[in-house]
Amino acid sequence: MSSPAQPTNPKSGPHAGAPLCAAFDSRTRKPQFTLPAGATDCHAHICGPAARYDYFDGRIYTPPDALPTDYRQMLDTLGVERAVLVQPSVYGTDNSAMLDAMKSDPARLRGVAVVADDISADELACMHTAGVRGVRVNIVDVKDRKPGTLPLKALSKLAAKIKPLGWHMEFLMHVDEFPDLDRMLADFPVDTVYGHLGYMKTDHGTGNPGFHALLRMMQAGRAWVKLTGPYRISAEPLPHADTNDYAHALLAAAPAQVVWGSDWPHVMVKTPMPNDGDLCDLLTAWVPDAALRKQVLVDNPARLYGF
Repeated sequence: MSSPAQPTNPKSGPHAGAPLCAAFDSRTRKPQFTLPAGATDCHAHICGPAARYDYFDGRIYTPPDALPTDYRQMLDTLGVERAVLVQPSVYGTDNSAMLDAMKSDPARLRGVAVVADDISADELACMHTAGVRGVRVNIVDVKDRKPGTLPLKALSKLAAKIKPLGWHMEFLMHVDEFPDLDRMLADFPVDTVYGHLGYMKTDHGTGNPGFHALLRMMQAGRAWVKLTGPYRISAEPLPHADTNDYAHALLAAAPAQVVWGSDWPHVMVKTPMPNDGDLCDLLTAWVPDAALRKQVLVDNPARLYGF
């Protein structure tokens, strides 16, 4: 699979070749509701320190340091107990920063790695022991990509490697580009996960064929969706009310297949930097029912990530 999603990791200067993006808001506000015990943030990135972990030369942005201590402080303010760290594209296939962060709290942290196509079974087993439960593939930031296409042969080969571990494959993709996604992945070896409520702009609407393909996969129990990054798809400012229909449609279709994530530290945000307390409060509009909110925040992540 030849793409920027699966690179090698040459050494480079901390800011060489890619613009520095905005830092997260460190003044996290408490949510206006109390999160249930065992609440889980299923999507966040650790970045840095830049002086210790080298960035991938082919990255498209450079994040300021967003360290495990910063992240834990944010989670404690929100009342989130568990978390899933996702390998950011800036490190390529060198998962060292994420894996080192996971060592600080192995009982409460899980990971989703980015790996090379030729990764060995032994390497995967070591990652599993460390708490990794899936691999991430970036379908969006691919040089000369053709929208609506997937390197299915390479993806299936990688999926076959991770299947014995019970892992899933997380795609960063725009589902509106794949109206037949359920047919394309009908025989895929592992479950798949999709971020940012399907990662399609809100003007596409819930009637979009790609969105409906995603709903069918969820109903079949083979796909999961993360309620993350509303600012990446919304045409409106906070509280991004135009994302509510997407969240409600996902939950109506398959409530057992939906999880939530902060998307901290909000890299490459094109709008004003959000406060994580405000983002957490969107859950009251996305998932108004408290019992269903507990399922999304606690029960579903426990199944997907093995807490």
